[in-house]
Amino acid sequence: MNSFGTLLRLTTFGESHGEAIGGVLDGYPSGIVIDEEFVRAEMQRRRPGQSAVTTSRNEADEVHFLSGVFEGRSTGTPIAFVIYNTNNRSGDYGNLRTAYRPSHADYVYDMKYGVRDHRGGGRSSARETAVRVCAGALAKLALQQSGISVQAYTSQVGNIVLEKPYTAYNLALTESNVVRCPDSGKAAEMEQLILSVKRDGDTVGGVVTCVVKGVPVGLGEPLYNKLSASLASAMLSINAVKGFDYGNGFEAAYGRGSQQNDIFYNNNGKIATRTNNSGGIQGGISNGNDIYFRVAFKPVATILVEQPTVTSAGDETVLQARGRHDPCVVPRAVPVVEAMAALVVLDHYMMQRARRISEKE
Repeated sequence: MNSFGTLLRLTTFGESHGEAIGGVLDGYPSGIVIDEEFVRAEMQRRRPGQSAVTTSRNEADEVHFLSGVFEGRSTGTPIAFVIYNTNNRSGDYGNLRTAYRPSHADYVYDMKYGVRDHRGGGRSSARETAVRVCAGALAKLALQQSGISVQAYTSQVGNIVLEKPYTAYNLALTESNVVRCPDSGKAAEMEQLILSVKRDGDTVGGVVTCVVKGVPVGLGEPLYNKLSASLASAMLSINAVKGFDYGNGFEAAYGRGSQQNDIFYNNNGKIATRTNNSGGIQGGISNGNDIYFRVAFKPVATILVEQPTVTSAGDETVLQARGRHDPCVVPRAVPVVEAMAALVVLDHYMMQRARRISEKE
């Protein structure tokens, strides 16, 4: 599937080393002011070549809107856009024409389709996430109309971990360093670790934490389209993601109900909870608290040290990859996580508005 969403539906196209990548965002509400400078800034956060801890591929990632925007506002018709590839070096991938990179999609793509674009991984490349960030920027602009914000940050690189909950950090500091970590001391350690791994020709993984504020009660379905399940599906669709949890997540398995339950109380006439162990979602439906979740990223599979592997003919060989690759995907994944979260929340928000259409605003 190359499409994502229900009422708000994103379809993407393009390959890492093709002429362009792009998308069509259908179902986007009309009348939203499309701040192209905001979209450009979001794209700059994800684009390659932005620092020493990312790939040196230098793409401008300029978005060209083709339809759905008129005089600075969305028209309600499909928003089509394209992002041209301008700095691909396909020759770097010649040795991957027949050899499979360990833990990469090379082998399974070949088995599934019987044909494989070896240049940068083709459709399996994280280059496609630029399209998601553009669509996510548009979703953020729409969510801002309802007071909903999405903020992610790097909470772990390798064995360097932010131990405190998100409430203990000033998330406005996330963009103050190249690893996008709100703790300056930990950020410096993370940066040095990534640079060390890069010098070794290796890669390292990490975790992105995301917080969504201002979500009203009622988004999500109780069974097959839970808000939590939609977020999990969105995050697991991102390249290199290996895990997702929300609220107390896997830590909840160690406690008791008496310790984990979020106790209700009357807060000046409004029902509230004293804790937020549920991560803003109960029974698959948002409860009005902050939604927070974590996304675990594995080390990038393409490394610049020799590894044994096999060719498409089954012959054993030794592969040393070439080209430009991220030593750690996490810093550039922060805006991707935000984008996918914004698309999910806006889609569920629109579905809930449709369900309660009889109510006056």
